[in-house]
Amino acid sequence: MRLSPRLILPLALVPLLAGGCVAKTAWDVATAPVRAGSQVVDWTTTSQDEADRNAGRKLRKQQAEEERQRRKEEKRAREEEKRARKDAERIQRDQPY
Repeated sequence: MRLSPRLILPLALVPLLAGGCVAKTAWDVATAPVRAGSQVVDWTTTSQDEADRNAGRKLRKQQAEEERQRRKEEKRAREEEKRARKDAERIQRDQPY
């Protein structure tokens, strides 16, 4: 059986093409543990950008809490002052001249 020239070229390229696929697969398998390890390190460490973002978020949360406490204290002081004023008016009204 004689191979035609049209068939020889594709058959000659098959090992080269398959070898590339095998080499790529072997490379992927060999480098998979390194890629997985670097992904784990990335998940477990915090970048400077993430640290800055988290610090900013924490600061804003703390400031919001301080503002809520300040408003609560001001409201309590206003109510206490109002109560004291009413008591003073009642005492003044009840005092005989």
